[in-house]
Amino acid sequence: MRTKTWRQLTVWLHIVTSVGWMGQALALFTLLVIGRTSEDREIRVAATSMAHEIDTFLLAPLANASAFTGFMLAAATAWGFTRHWWVLAKFAITLVQLYAGIFLLSGALRDSVGGDPPPVALVAGTALMASALAFQAWLSVAKPWGKVRSGVKPPTAPTWVFAAAVLAPLTDITVGLLLGYPLPALSLAVLIIQLVRRRRVLGQASMTPVA
Repeated sequence: MRTKTWRQLTVWLHIVTSVGWMGQALALFTLLVIGRTSEDREIRVAATSMAHEIDTFLLAPLANASAFTGFMLAAATAWGFTRHWWVLAKFAITLVQLYAGIFLLSGALRDSVGGDPPPVALVAGTALMASALAFQAWLSVAKPWGKVRSGVKPPTAPTWVFAAAVLAPLTDITVGLLLGYPLPALSLAVLIIQLVRRRRVLGQASMTPVA
């Protein structure tokens, strides 16, 4: 398959997983609202437990894949991470979302299972996550605010980079489902390899004399 085809597949996977991530965030919000407002304790407990299962088996893998494919599209093309304000904004928001989801939301959700109604902050957090993803989708469409800086543009990465960008997250999702928890190890390895490769390419380009 040609580089263009694999790049299109990477973009497709990024869009699909991003929409899935936002959809699961809205599902969590709905279930947590039920967990706080239902008068039936069994329904409250069931709703919170289901939210925890969705977070573990759907939201987390989709979030990892969405973030990874987005990072790879930046690292493997001339877009980069800091050349355009809209890309930089998406990058920063994604990092905040990953931190909040992994270290704050998931732990609080796990602690709420089978106990008291989920805290308001947890409900608000899922709503903010979905809203941030919707905002990022707008950024991708509108591409506002112009450039942060100019500089050397690296060439588009070779075919194998985009193939790895598609196959790595799909492999990680499969392995994670088998293990029972998300494990984006292969995606992280591929991203590190591409970041090192990109830095080397930029270094070589900056030393090339202009004709």
